[in-house]
Amino acid sequence: MIDTSIPALLSHFSESEATVPLINPANGKRITDVPQQSAETVVAAIDRLRDHAAEWAATDVRERAAIISKVHDVMLENQDKLLDVLQLETGKSRAHAFEEFAGTTAPARYYGKHAPKFMARKKTGGGVPVVTRTWVEHDPIGVVGIITPWNYPMALTALDVLPALAAGNVVIQKADNQTPLSVLFCRLMAIEAGLPEDVWTIVIGDGATVGNAITDNVDYVAFTGSTNTGRAVAERASRRLIGYSLELGGKNPMIVLEGANPATAAELTLAAAFGSAGQLCVSTERVYVHNSIRERYIAEVVERTASLTLGKTGEFDTDLGTLTSKAQFDRVSSIIEDAKDHGAKVLTGGTGAPELGPFFFRPTVITEVDESARLYRNEAFGPIIAVEGFGDIEDAITKANDTEFGLNASVVGPESAAIKVASRLKAGSVNVNEGYRASFASMGSPMGGMKSSGIGRRNGEYGMLRYTTIRTIGVAKSWFKLPTRGKQYRRMAPIMRVLSKFLKNFG
Repeated sequence: MIDTSIPALLSHFSESEATVPLINPANGKRITDVPQQSAETVVAAIDRLRDHAAEWAATDVRERAAIISKVHDVMLENQDKLLDVLQLETGKSRAHAFEEFAGTTAPARYYGKHAPKFMARKKTGGGVPVVTRTWVEHDPIGVVGIITPWNYPMALTALDVLPALAAGNVVIQKADNQTPLSVLFCRLMAIEAGLPEDVWTIVIGDGATVGNAITDNVDYVAFTGSTNTGRAVAERASRRLIGYSLELGGKNPMIVLEGANPATAAELTLAAAFGSAGQLCVSTERVYVHNSIRERYIAEVVERTASLTLGKTGEFDTDLGTLTSKAQFDRVSSIIEDAKDHGAKVLTGGTGAPELGPFFFRPTVITEVDESARLYRNEAFGPIIAVEGFGDIEDAITKANDTEFGLNASVVGPESAAIKVASRLKAGSVNVNEGYRASFASMGSPMGGMKSSGIGRRNGEYGMLRYTTIRTIGVAKSWFKLPTRGKQYRRMAPIMRVLSKFLKNFG
């Protein structure tokens, strides 16, 4: 039986004099103390990983894929324990913890099946048919650094770590101080599935200290977090000329078209905006609804939002959990108060729920948000829907795109009309008649942001091959002598000209 006790999980970390308390967001009480590792400890861990990198890279990709596939099965066997840990650290409702759990098993299933195909040699067209042939090979890049945030610790671990391991890399991962147990639990599942213990190391500590040590010593870094920190990671990685991918902030819009059913659109909005109490990078924060259905839509969304239940049970009997920390609670409270100070109207919610716990916040619908308010452009990262009407679809598209971010967007309404609008929105993922789950659940579809929402993509073939180096091999037939001297080129030029015209027909 796997020992999933807190002391057993935390035993992965080396001893440290410095610690910080891990707080249960549902009640504000201390769970345990979490060590704070130094930069020197992180560098030493990376050095140890390098000692095992060649052996893991040499393992047949089919063997690696079989382990990743088994991770899926081990997670299913431990579903309730995983949900318990997620709720303990993040304060999610059981429903939203399960949604994250589903997003954790999917990458194991997907990359367990597709990794051998993605890593296989790929033929490409030779420059001169018959005479030359070329192919592309992918090698693991080495030591991959992954920096994981607190809001979706298990899902983001699976989405980023598992394809890196399947590609043959060793991984050092920084867990957030709020959610180390969730990340450690994921690693434990992988070890139980047969992953060698020495190819995946988790470290923890101060963000800048540990994050900088990772970025300064690995061969590739994948970061998920705020845009400002992402820029710092990019600058640091660029100085070393190593690859990186960034999934950053968003200010995600939803457009509700004239032909939409107000009640259906309102229910979709709840799912789009309030997952994990709005603490999700792809959550909807602003809704542009056509004026012809605006009043009916607002009535529906207010009534439905007010009916949502908050709580902290381990059953599927509440809709939302709590915000994850005091910092999150203060942030959401402050951004609401600022919007009200600038003339916004709160139609429901907008306050904490201290009778439930210190960080619970009532889901909020707000209108008439002035452009000068922080809420208008800044990511709230909480359970807030800001609603605004529109008459002209061009105005709605312009406003939806009027942001420095471009992570996720959605359009609700008649499908054909919604798809046309979707193709004009500047976001890495756009969902039609769904908030984010249609695209996010598609493991074969790249997920990432435009503009200040990030660089690179996770998921799909790219989500794995970003962790590889590319080698092109070209072979020329020995019996054919390519020109090397000026006179030889002169003789070959007319032939090559004819061949060029011929090859145009074949691409």
